[in-house]
Amino acid sequence: MKIVVAIKQVPGRDSQLRIASSGRWIDEADLSYEINEPDAYALEAGLQLKEKHGGEVIAVCAGAERVLPTVREALAKGADRAIHIDEETGALDPLASARLLAAAIRGEAPDLVLTGLQSDDLGYGQTGVILAELLGVPHATIVMEVEAQGGGIRVKRELEGGWFQHVEMPLPALLTIQSGISKLRYATLMGIKKAKTKEIRRVTAADLGIASAPAGIALDRVYLPERTKQTQLFQGSPKEAAAQLVEKLKFEARVI
Repeated sequence: MKIVVAIKQVPGRDSQLRIASSGRWIDEADLSYEINEPDAYALEAGLQLKEKHGGEVIAVCAGAERVLPTVREALAKGADRAIHIDEETGALDPLASARLLAAAIRGEAPDLVLTGLQSDDLGYGQTGVILAELLGVPHATIVMEVEAQGGGIRVKRELEGGWFQHVEMPLPALLTIQSGISKLRYATLMGIKKAKTKEIRRVTAADLGIASAPAGIALDRVYLPERTKQTQLFQGSPKEAAAQLVEKLKFEARVI
């Protein structure tokens, strides 16, 4: 089974975030970077399928030169080879990102494409499903389990309210993987050594036949959440005040 896993590099969770002078994004000068956590679970799912059924896992990552440590991390964890799309992706919307990924993946003719459910930085949650449309393959989202069945797969999807859905799908297919479905592995010392000898194929948008085009979505302003305080007094008896409080918590605060 040939499995392609799309991964993204995002600012580290412990990074100190500051708004850039432009006001349109965060200041990237002192940021540390790491693999997008949902994509790490997609990589783990791909590696587990390879261990059960054989084949190879190919990591695909778009971004400038700084994404290479993230690519090498995927190789150290067990990916067999990688494709680095050497293009700045900061201003790309999900459609533009999916076009780059699709152009790089199409030539591999994979049996299965895995992505994380969404990215930790922008959180659109759209790149995976758009990628499936561009590749012309069926897809399933919020996947909790993947099981190979004959020439296809059976997946378990998480729905709302604690419900799940089991779907049988033909291959090739694309899945967006839910975070937390398994325990993430660490890169071993042997894996890190082997990663140095594994292939990282570098391509550009021009190599893939993708012409640069303006993004369909643009960030106009990024700002820190505003903190406000408000005090409200409830009139009436304690029973009436309690009823008003419950109503506020249920329908306005939505915490009960």
